[in-house]
Amino acid sequence: MTNRIPLSFASILYDRMQPLQSGEIRPDGIDLNFLTMNHPRDIFDRMAGGKEFDASELSLSEYVCRYAAGHRDLVAIPVFPSRAFRHGFIAVNSRTVKEPRDLNGKKIGVQLYTMTAAVWVRSVLQQHGVDLSTIQWVQGSMESGDSHGKPSAMPLTKPVDIVQNSSGKSLSQLLEEGFIDATIGADLPHCLGKAPHVKRLFPNFKEVEKSYYKETGIFPIMHTVVVRRELCDQHPWLATSLYNALNDSKEVARIRMRFLDCLRYMLPWLAQELDEIDEVFGGDPFVYGVEPNRKTLEALIDALDEQAMIAEKPKIEELFASIRGQNWKVGWGTTKITR
Repeated sequence: MTNRIPLSFASILYDRMQPLQSGEIRPDGIDLNFLTMNHPRDIFDRMAGGKEFDASELSLSEYVCRYAAGHRDLVAIPVFPSRAFRHGFIAVNSRTVKEPRDLNGKKIGVQLYTMTAAVWVRSVLQQHGVDLSTIQWVQGSMESGDSHGKPSAMPLTKPVDIVQNSSGKSLSQLLEEGFIDATIGADLPHCLGKAPHVKRLFPNFKEVEKSYYKETGIFPIMHTVVVRRELCDQHPWLATSLYNALNDSKEVARIRMRFLDCLRYMLPWLAQELDEIDEVFGGDPFVYGVEPNRKTLEALIDALDEQAMIAEKPKIEELFASIRGQNWKVGWGTTKITR
């Protein structure tokens, strides 16, 4: 293609995005303006609330909820730049909570009830015997008395006991002082490691998470990538071009991570970590595309339904733009790689 269309793209600068941001990977037909952002909440609020970008990273749960509620102005491509196990993101007051079932009937702080991290954590708690209907959710910022961003969340499909933190204190302070019994979300409270009674619910979270993955095959997805639908309608090739570029960018980062002559990251035992990745995930925990992630996507949609966030389950194929000739190796497909 000789005519390139301008496209603004907002994302956190993950290692898997760096070759795209630097221009080393160039999507065919696109003049990409990569906008580096420092916090995902800022991206989500600006994209979902005002479509300030042509394309961006977006919370997967927010995207699915918007789609299920009939808001189809954005379309996702099956790229998942942020994934994380969340067993290690449950902090508790160990004076009142010794095991997961002790959370029944308690107050739990959460940054946003609708955030993807919280959806996955609640699913974990259910699996460990917690009745979510008995919980009061205290919603607010982990480290200040404010709210967590300005999300345009869809209404819940049934009543859930959610109160907004109006104490003027952060969720971390409320947990330390005993006003709530736990926190969940995308961050851990600052009081963890400082207040002796505040501990992780799963101290051996890495082993628990590995067992969870081996049992379920699920590596939780947090974010996807979305494009303004009118652009995809106007340029049917755009989604494939952007998908291939993002996939190539990730593959470049994955290959570079494995160059151990001099460590790219400040991880003294990176070689051991890579061996573990190969053992557990078969080499690529961040694989893109619908089919390799179907089980994880189905689990998230089931959780959104169970947690009163969607009235009807959308089909997975409806959620994502059709990608033609998916590119799985660097330099294939529509991506141009500059040397």
